[in-house]
Amino acid sequence: MPTFMSLYRRTLAYFRPFLGPTVFATFLSLVTIGLNLLKPLPFKYIVDGVFSPPDAEHFSAHQQVQAWFGSASPQAIVLVLAGIMVLIHLAAGVTNLFTNVIFVRVGLQALLRLRTELYAYLQSLPLKFHDSRRSADSSFRVAYDSQAIQTVYNKGFTNIFQSVVTLVSTFVVMVSIDWKLTLLSFCIVPFIVWAIRYYGLRIRQESTVIQERESAVLTTAQEGLSSVRMIHAFGREEYEVDQFRRSAHKSLEANMKLTGTSMNSALVVGTLMAIGTAAMYCLGSLHVLDQKITLGTLLVFASYLTMLYAPLEQLTYTAWALEGAHAGLARCFEVLDREDDVKDAPDAVAIESTQGALRLEGIRFGYDDRRVILKDVNVEIAPGETVAFVGGTGAGKSTLLSLVPRFYDPDEGRVLLDGRDIRTITKRSLRNQISMVLQDTLLFSTTIRENIAYGRPDATDEEIIEAAKKAQAHDFIMAMPDGYRSQVGERGSHLSVGQRQRIGIARAFLKNAPILLLDEPTSALDPTTEAAIMETIKELMKGRTTLIITHRIATVHGVNKIVVLKNGAVVEQGSGPGLLAKNGYYAELYRSANLGL
Repeated sequence: MPTFMSLYRRTLAYFRPFLGPTVFATFLSLVTIGLNLLKPLPFKYIVDGVFSPPDAEHFSAHQQVQAWFGSASPQAIVLVLAGIMVLIHLAAGVTNLFTNVIFVRVGLQALLRLRTELYAYLQSLPLKFHDSRRSADSSFRVAYDSQAIQTVYNKGFTNIFQSVVTLVSTFVVMVSIDWKLTLLSFCIVPFIVWAIRYYGLRIRQESTVIQERESAVLTTAQEGLSSVRMIHAFGREEYEVDQFRRSAHKSLEANMKLTGTSMNSALVVGTLMAIGTAAMYCLGSLHVLDQKITLGTLLVFASYLTMLYAPLEQLTYTAWALEGAHAGLARCFEVLDREDDVKDAPDAVAIESTQGALRLEGIRFGYDDRRVILKDVNVEIAPGETVAFVGGTGAGKSTLLSLVPRFYDPDEGRVLLDGRDIRTITKRSLRNQISMVLQDTLLFSTTIRENIAYGRPDATDEEIIEAAKKAQAHDFIMAMPDGYRSQVGERGSHLSVGQRQRIGIARAFLKNAPILLLDEPTSALDPTTEAAIMETIKELMKGRTTLIITHRIATVHGVNKIVVLKNGAVVEQGSGPGLLAKNGYYAELYRSANLGL
């Protein structure tokens, strides 16, 4: 895990745009500290200049009170000094209020920057990264771990700065009053430093555990709620609740452990400060009895001691809060430090159009070193040609399709578009040339119109309606209460499977890209709906380079070319009738599908 200082330096970069407000807030905090140092003084003059007799011990205080108030009555003097105390407290409170408002606002602005950058980087990372992570864990880092940046700023900068300045200035004032009492009061500081270091390490470790277990709770809840239909269907509600309870209980145990550590540390620090205060009162009382200082001076010194210990205590809790924030920041920067292994080449260019000629040369790919999915795949696809990829489950068909839009990069070999390696084309412009229709069309929790226009958000209503008509979706859309403004529900739950698929096809029609990728577009449909959807898809395929994956061989038997995959390797290529005549693996697949041959 990176050190806190390395994380702190990286975190400062998020606050550079807000340097002006930070400087102004820092100035206000200095004013607040100065006003706080003035708070005990009026009380000293009430005790030594008004209550005490004007003897030699209290002469100086009486002389100053007389110089300020002349022959005013003691009651009037006390009233005025009490009013001054109120004004000092009010002024300090107002400046502190403005200081905190500025610091909180800056902290929230930095949080917004970090969250946005984190989410944007997660969106840019390749699918291989997301395949190895739970989506809820990534969500937790964006929503919760990122909040650590506020702790670093509002506590790590403001609290430390204010506490150190208060500590130094109070120390100077206390030394000027009685240096012996001051040194005695400081005897506990080494022990407080030890407590900070000892408990700080434990708090960091326990905070890391909490973040991980809270992320696990979110994952369990998210998976359970997103699969609620299946859970109900199999009657597994009690099992899922038990799973959640166990996950939440682990989080509870981690929180209880951290709470225990925090309470123990607070007890230790509080006891040390009580010892220092008691020692000061003991020695201070002896000084008063020996007439080395006045009672008013002792009371003022006690007030300054409180002001001295308050920043020490604040620094203690700040250190522990920062240790807790360390865990969240480390999890955020772990993502930001993850290298994008499917990034644009330095000389990558953006393309505006393509003929759609594709060539797969010597493709070898595996999700890890131990599991090779594709082996020496070579396929040539002409512009406008339709090529179907067939094979058994796990043959590598979907993986092969994912290489075209660069969801992954091959470990060996290359994918060429119009004779150019797609790694030399920017990912954004490459994907602008590609439309996809998947087995399970993903719809967002918004309107039908926005879902169709997802690939072309600037499309007009007329273009969207025309795309829906081509996908044979217009009629059922208009039958809905709000037409194209109808909400589809979470993941399209308000629509049938066939309706969701037609929305996906309409989306592809609207994008009008020259390359079309179809991944099991009809496998989840009944035969009647499949036949209707296939007619729509055939219309979509016209004039486009099309790569289609399907287990239903009858739907692709008549396409231009069929590529047969077995265990990640191409074993046959050709037309459907030609492959049947060879009586090879394709013919075996065809017959096993009970198609009568």
